[in-house]
Amino acid sequence: MGRAFLDRHRWRREQAQRVTETRRVLYGEYLAALSRARNDFRVLARDLDTAPAERDASARTSFAPCYEIRYQVTITASVKVVAASEKTFRRLRDVRDLAGAGTLAGDERYSGGRREYEDALAELRTAMRQELGSDESD
Repeated sequence: MGRAFLDRHRWRREQAQRVTETRRVLYGEYLAALSRARNDFRVLARDLDTAPAERDASARTSFAPCYEIRYQVTITASVKVVAASEKTFRRLRDVRDLAGAGTLAGDERYSGGRREYEDALAELRTAMRQELGSDESD
């Protein structure tokens, strides 16, 4: 009975480690996808020459990879991380819509949308770090 208990305990610990590692990789991929899209929107918001239809198509293409990883997060993460992820996703989608519509970087709507995204992103990173057991002082 002692050996079975120890085996079960070890199995649970290993399962928890696998879940944490899966989340760590997924979160890194998600943050990278969000960052790539955000950088593309930054370029669009500074571009004065791109035609409206091309601008919108470019913004949507840049954002598309975020959807797939977002869905993976919704089935892998804790409720707290999912909520923060959804908020961040929506704020970045708002930035996408602004950049795609031709709103330029100097426009208050764009800079305000960007700030809302950055605030949501900070909350998401904090929730991810807490879930993964990372020390904020690292």
